[in-house]
Amino acid sequence: MARKKYNYNFVRKPSEGGKEALYMAGASVFLFLLASGVSFAFRGNGGIFLGAAGLSGYGFYVGMKSFKEEHVSHRMSVLGSITSGGMLVAWLALFLIGVR
Repeated sequence: MARKKYNYNFVRKPSEGGKEALYMAGASVFLFLLASGVSFAFRGNGGIFLGAAGLSGYGFYVGMKSFKEEHVSHRMSVLGSITSGGMLVAWLALFLIGVR
């Protein structure tokens, strides 16, 4: 029988790039909610904050780049990358709905 190999990670230090990506994802979520609220209040004539789409794109890039860091926990990198990627898709969908 084959023996299972267990990989244990005892590192408690979070990834710096992962933290930065998570902060950018949070800012993008906040700006998305703000833009949606403004657009709702002005009945669709409120415009959109296109800079937030770039913020989530850069957050995704930083999150993916932070996986190269060694001897750190990648939990923040995973959370930041997934959230930033999801927000990038949401911003793109909102933009495409507005173009239509």
